[in-house]
Amino acid sequence: MGSEMCIRDRCETVRKVMLEVPNPNEWDMIVFDVDGTLLDSDGFHDELVKLARRVDREVMTISLATGRTLPNATPISQAIGASGFIVAENGGMIWDSHQGYEIVALSDGKRAKDAAKWLANQIEDLDPKGIESNRWRETEWCMAEIGKHELMAQLISESEWSDLSVVPTGFAVHIVKPGINKASALELALKRRGVDPARVIACGDAQNDISMFELVGFSVAVSDEFPDVVNAADCITDSRGKEGSIELLKALLG
Repeated sequence: MGSEMCIRDRCETVRKVMLEVPNPNEWDMIVFDVDGTLLDSDGFHDELVKLARRVDREVMTISLATGRTLPNATPISQAIGASGFIVAENGGMIWDSHQGYEIVALSDGKRAKDAAKWLANQIEDLDPKGIESNRWRETEWCMAEIGKHELMAQLISESEWSDLSVVPTGFAVHIVKPGINKASALELALKRRGVDPARVIACGDAQNDISMFELVGFSVAVSDEFPDVVNAADCITDSRGKEGSIELLKALLG
């Protein structure tokens, strides 16, 4: 089996146990979230980039599944030498350039944008323009996190936009079409490559990662901020954020 890494019990107790990382030979791919997982406001860790390149080259394919837009996510994929695909906009977009596939958009973000404008009239200090990357966003709309995502979700559920969902990630709040998530996009992207989801590892930190945790064969959380994320994961790294991803990458390398 692979190297050991310290994890927290899935039941979110303070007890810590030791668990062996699954044998890398039993897996075909690892899918990483980006923000809060591979990088933070300080950017990449140099060691993480080197380790990721080694894992992709020597152990298994690395793919990304992120709430970022494709123009934002593509340089990150290139920086870590990932030979897999990119799932962007929380499952709204798929691009597998290494396999020669065209970009696929799985939803239309117009209703989400209209819902954001309506919400801004209901909630003080909520900017309908959202975050800057919305200029490239095609399948959802992304609002700045101002600590009111629960109110946003309640208002949306009682409005003409009740068919939409509000998904907080810790960095932003996404307004999305139900059924469009990281798991639904991963299923399509993996099917194209002939990869069984049961032979995939997923690593993330926030609530938009839960769907892919439930899809794959093994899941790793690098944050304990959201109890439901910890409960959905098979394990949680001892370190947090990108340091947790470094811990996982080292374990996969043995």
